Amino acid sequence: MTVLDASAVLAFLQGESGADLVEQELSGGAVCGAANWSEVAQKVQRRSGDWSLARALLLSYDLDVAPVELIDGERAANLWTEYPHLSLGDRLCLALAERLVTEAVTADGAWGSTAGIRQIR
Repeated sequence: MTVLDASAVLAFLQGESGADLVEQELSGGAVCGAANWSEVAQKVQRRSGDWSLARALLLSYDLDVAPVELIDGERAANLWTEYPHLSLGDRLCLALAERLVTEAVTADGAWGSTAGIRQIR
């Protein structure tokens, strides 16, 4: 199980580089935090995409959407000192991955490639 960042989910939905790796994660059981889920929904709709279709596709896989918990919010706030260039949504994704003791999977090169972060491209 891994935690998927919005950028990884969007790469999958748009058939971008790394989409096959994200599909493997989805097939094997993955988690997307509610904040990142919201980001995916917003970006699909902003691009005039069909969110209901994208939502149905994503939920047809072994994907769990996890709520933001108090500990995630506090950890995301503390991660700001280590990752000041990342958005709150990105830091919430990292906090969720830490809580679940797994990797965060992203397509966002700004995250780098430190322990606990896996780039899809």
